[in-house]
Parts: sequence; C-alpha cells; structure tokens
Amino acid sequence: MRPLQGCRRRGVVVGTVTLCLAAGWALQTPGGVSLVVPQPNINATVAQNILLSVEYSCRGVATIEWKHVSSWGTTKIVEWKSGNYVNISTVYKDRVTTFENGSIELLNVGMRDAGYYFITVTEEHGTNTYGTIIVNVYEIIYEDLHFVAVLFAFLAAVSAILICFMWLCNKSLHLFQKKTTHKLTASTTEEIELETIEC
Repeated sequence: MRPLQGCRRRGVVVGTVTLCLAAGWALQTPGGVSLVVPQPNINATVAQNILLSVEYSCRGVATIEWKHVSSWGTTKIVEWKSGNYVNISTVYKDRVTTFENGSIELLNVGMRDAGYYFITVTEEHGTNTYGTIIVNVYEIIYEDLHFVAVLFAFLAAVSAILICFMWLCNKSLHLFQKKTTHKLTASTTEEIELETIEC
C-alpha cells in the first residue's frame, strides 16, 4: 500500500501543476476583444483636427462603432467592419477619417464637438468591449485680442493724423497772425509819419 500513496501524491502534484499551467496558458491566450485608449482626454481649439486614437485586437472580424454624446444629444458618427464597409453619418460625412486600428480623425472641430466619444468594438462571435474619450473644445481667444489690437492701432493712427492736422492748423494761424500784426504795424507807422509831415 505504501507505494500507492506515493503515486497518489505525485499524481496530485502533477495534476496541480498541470492545472496551474493550463490556467496560466488560458490567461495568456487572448480571448474576445481587447481595446486600449492611450489618450482618454483631448483638449482642442476650434477649427483644429483631432485624432481619437484607439488600438483594438480580436480573433475574428470586428465591427467598430463610434458615438458622440453631448448636451445636444447622442449622435452615431461611424460604424464599420474591418476590411468591409464604412457607414459614416451624414452629419460627419466630410469630417471623419477612419483607420484600421479603430481610430478616427475629426476634421475642423467646433464647439458642438465637445463631449464624450464612445467606441464599441464587437467581435463576430458577439464579444464586445467599450472605450471612452472626453474631448474639450475651446474657442481661440487670440482672435479677440487680435481684433482689439487692430482697433487700437487704427485709433492710434487716426489720433496721430488728427494731432498733425491740429499742429498744422496752429502753425498756419500763427503765420497768419504774424502777417496781420506786421501789416498793422506798418500801416500804423505810415499814419504817424503822415501826421507828422502834415503838421
């Protein structure tokens, strides 16, 4: 009986090791769909192009779907099956570029493009995974400052022209007053001389 117990112990050890190896192999084998979102927050300015970057992997053919959720509602942007069709929403028809890794590029973003972007990757066997990217869109402030700077430069130029005009008017007035004063002095002198001669 003794040798039989040793075999059992070895069998239990071998069975446990085999079970652990099988579990480790199962955990390492990619199953279903995996999705990586390297940049979950994106800050952009109006009229900029932004890349909503993701990377997915799956065993079979995947269907990728992007949706935009904001205070204006939910909009389906694009849906495509890798290697097959691409169905882009009419709202985004000329503004979206799709990539094989599941990423999309939005062209010429506006304030309405701010919000949450949800990606769903579904494997042909029904397994799916989700990802989210938050996009913040800001207005370009320097355009307002540019307008103020141009307006200030225009007003400064107008005021410089007005100051020059006032200076010229002042000089002309002084010249006119000098000539008038000189004429008056000359005519007064002549009258005095005439009076002295007549006397």
